[in-house]
Amino acid sequence: MDVFLTILLVISAIGLITVVLLQKGKSAGLSGAISGGAEHLFGKQKARGMDLVLQRATIVFATCFFVLALIVAYFLK
Repeated sequence: MDVFLTILLVISAIGLITVVLLQKGKSAGLSGAISGGAEHLFGKQKARGMDLVLQRATIVFATCFFVLALIVAYFLK
């Protein structure tokens, strides 16, 4: 049981890292920070297509990682 949960934790960690690295950045340095505020003010549409899928996958992997980390910590204490 402990080995199975640890393997699931490692898989979710690798999945979370992969999904986060596949997302594109929200800003491009200082110029992105300045134009990012203007885009927010004038209402640029958020995440479309693959960005939306990656965003939802990040939420799923992060939730799985957090829950599995708590479960593994409880069983391995």
